[in-house]
Amino acid sequence: MKLGIIGSGNIVHDFLTTADKIENLELAAISTTKRSQAIARDLAKQYGIKEVFADNNLLFRDPNVDTVYVAVPNSLHYEVVKQAIENGKNVICEKPYVSTVAEAKELKKIADEHNVIIVEAITNIHLGNFQAIKKALKKIAPIHIIALNYTQYSSRYDDFLKGKIAPVFDPAKDGGTLMDLNIYNIHLAVGLFGKPQAVQYYPVMQKGIDTSGILVMTYSDKQATLIASKDCYTNPRSFIEGENGTIYFDGSTGVLANFTVDNRGGDTDKFNFNQYEHRMASEFAAFVDIIDHRDVAEANKLYDHSMAVMDVLAQAKASVKN
Repeated sequence: MKLGIIGSGNIVHDFLTTADKIENLELAAISTTKRSQAIARDLAKQYGIKEVFADNNLLFRDPNVDTVYVAVPNSLHYEVVKQAIENGKNVICEKPYVSTVAEAKELKKIADEHNVIIVEAITNIHLGNFQAIKKALKKIAPIHIIALNYTQYSSRYDDFLKGKIAPVFDPAKDGGTLMDLNIYNIHLAVGLFGKPQAVQYYPVMQKGIDTSGILVMTYSDKQATLIASKDCYTNPRSFIEGENGTIYFDGSTGVLANFTVDNRGGDTDKFNFNQYEHRMASEFAAFVDIIDHRDVAEANKLYDHSMAVMDVLAQAKASVKN
């Protein structure tokens, strides 16, 4: 994969710290706004990125780029992804995919017409611990209660209270805790248990944006409570509770650093099956494999998963309006 990066925010900085651990990944180019060109040049120098652009169109036309990593504010995803696809580039789009189910369907249609692959960058479903938890569910089944918690006091929250609004707290830019943090919980729950029968979101609203919230997902035989917060502090712990035991893990639901299986019979075992130290390495290793081998079947499987998550997000937003 010859990767062109669009954006230079925190997620790009984070990704670049682990890019050299991913086999067959070449950092071909980075494009930013003119205002961020100095940052882009510094990143290129530090991480060996070959080209630096201040115009996305130049990156789209670069023959040395076959895949574009879209890491811009949420509200710009649709526009940038569409342009990349129409220029014949494969796309890795940072979560959340796009704003609506209709946008997601349109982008997939255009991608298929241009014979390119599009995937959503979401860490947890590509981790070894996710697969291991999925297999371990049968040990504690039947499962009736899921409580996932991603609480992370935002470094931008104090500025938000003072009136300095970053994109992640801007409703006009598709910000908010549902889209930024609870989406990890949704991906995890949908990946483990499938689409729910009903969805209801209970947000804490400040200045027109959800700074924290609780999402309830109802299944025929279980209830899932998904908690996310950018305005609180805790050391989060998440639980999957069944008649024969509990699976629990601490910290971010996007990292899944390890997990514990507490059996009703008394045995307790702690596991870690993650291959890489950095949470983003597994997803990009998977994307390289999918794109380099033109694994359309796997890409479509990931698309179906993303669409299920998009549907939950749409229901969550609608439940607040109603």
